[in-house]
Amino acid sequence: MKKQKVRPKPRFTRNRAVAIGAIAAVLAIVGFFGYRALVPTNGSVPVLSFPMNDFIKATHGKSGYFYLSQTSGSVKGLRTSSSNSGSQINPNYVYSKGELVSFHFINEDYDTHSQHNFNIDEFNVHTKDLGYFGSETVSFVADKTGTFNYYCSIHPEMKGTITVEQ
Repeated sequence: MKKQKVRPKPRFTRNRAVAIGAIAAVLAIVGFFGYRALVPTNGSVPVLSFPMNDFIKATHGKSGYFYLSQTSGSVKGLRTSSSNSGSQINPNYVYSKGELVSFHFINEDYDTHSQHNFNIDEFNVHTKDLGYFGSETVSFVADKTGTFNYYCSIHPEMKGTITVEQ
């Protein structure tokens, strides 16, 4: 009687090829968006450094609409006009030239549920119009010296300045 040769199971099956293709697609998508997240709004290449993080919210009170800093006064970026290190209304920020800056903006206008945005034209910083409790983070490189205005295009009274020093 002749012995039949047993064929080994193939190592690369169709299911494995599909799984490897799916994993490669997910990694490519994560890589693409990860790369894009490292590119500041006024740049074209990724910046691999830790940003100055400032937290600012849009709100409403008895005096009208305003930005409120959620960054402590002891942090380098915030210039306070008093010895109070708590929240500041329409705060002024100070940065060094070449510094990577991230603004974490949130709309906490509970009173009117109005839309708000955050803009700095000179650094191409523009958030979407955010509804109540909407948030967005924008990063930019402070590559120009001087004093620049930030503002809400919906409510002109919401404004402040950032200063970039040499």
